[in-house]
Amino acid sequence: MWSSEHLDLDAYLAHLGYEGDRTPTLETLRALQRAHVLTVRWDTLDSFLYRQVRLDVPSVQDKLIRRSRGGYCYEHVVLFAAALEKLGFRFTAVSGRVQLGADSANPRPATHAMLIVDLDGTRWLNDIGFGDSPLEPIELVDGGRSQADPWPYLLHWQDITHGSPGWAVHHRRDDSKGPEGWVVRQVFTETPQYPVDYAVGNHFVATHDRSPFVTRPYIQRRGTDRYDTLDALVWTTERPGRDRVTETVGPHEVPKLLDDVFGIRTDPEEASLLVSRLRELDSVRLRPEPTPR
Repeated sequence: MWSSEHLDLDAYLAHLGYEGDRTPTLETLRALQRAHVLTVRWDTLDSFLYRQVRLDVPSVQDKLIRRSRGGYCYEHVVLFAAALEKLGFRFTAVSGRVQLGADSANPRPATHAMLIVDLDGTRWLNDIGFGDSPLEPIELVDGGRSQADPWPYLLHWQDITHGSPGWAVHHRRDDSKGPEGWVVRQVFTETPQYPVDYAVGNHFVATHDRSPFVTRPYIQRRGTDRYDTLDALVWTTERPGRDRVTETVGPHEVPKLLDDVFGIRTDPEEASLLVSRLRELDSVRLRPEPTPR
């Protein structure tokens, strides 16, 4: 189903630096998730520059592995699903709604891709495409936790959008305002999703005028003790137990920043296009509002 016959598994695992066992066990899944989150890059540049993101395995593999560019959740999950399928794992794809900054009474579209992996009667949430993703699977039980790094994650079965029951992924940051520092990051149900469903969601995310990935570039890099984002021209670095550091960069600085901090290298033509688009975006944001009459 996930076109694993088109995946060069050896090349993917080599990119991750993974040399471990290939049997479909929890230990293998844990090692693969950690390696994928820390190695495969995350960006929305294709949506911002071209309004086109391909989800076929050869295209995703070429982009994320051979060219070491970044992608967002649909691309990451398509690649990871093909690898799991080829390794013999059993799993179900699902879609979630990102809640950060959203009013649950007016939910965002379900455009976040995830997998639920079945292992010996136990199910594990595999969320490798968020950018700021857990470094290990989370057992799909009420109260399931990931504490593999300084930023913990928590699962709860609760009322989600419009009072319907479902799963909520909570995360905790040093500046979180929720109870005990927990904030709902995304919610989801267990309704199975298929490649065609992801193609529909991806079309909205990559092309729609109201998609945040179309209106500005967003880049993330997750480390074991550091998390960097570039939101348009605002670069933010977070470290556990430290104050968040934020600075604004100029459009001409972005290609080098992508290479130095995010591990994403653009070719000269693409770098020039990116700088040009960022200058346009910056000029629109700085344009004064018209005087009311």
